[in-house]
Amino acid sequence: MQDENQLLDERSLSKLRWRCRRGLLENDLYVERFFERYAETLTVRQAGALGLLMDLSDYDLLDLHLARKTLAQVNPDLVRDDVAEIVSMLREIR
Repeated sequence: MQDENQLLDERSLSKLRWRCRRGLLENDLYVERFFERYAETLTVRQAGALGLLMDLSDYDLLDLHLARKTLAQVNPDLVRDDVAEIVSMLREIR
């Protein structure tokens, strides 16, 4: 079992990048900028939280990026510190 604070290895990072491809161009641009800034420092814990966000619809994800909705409004199950951290990181690169 991996330590949640361990940096993401290259193979896992590659898989996560592929999983984060979106149908909505705006989301793709935000996610690409996210990886440009954070790929080298992304932890296993953060990658798991990002994966949870990728289960959202494109429009819910965009609403989170643009702060039009909160995590609680989109999906109350996502109101967690790790997910909130990733949303904050995504919003920093707008």
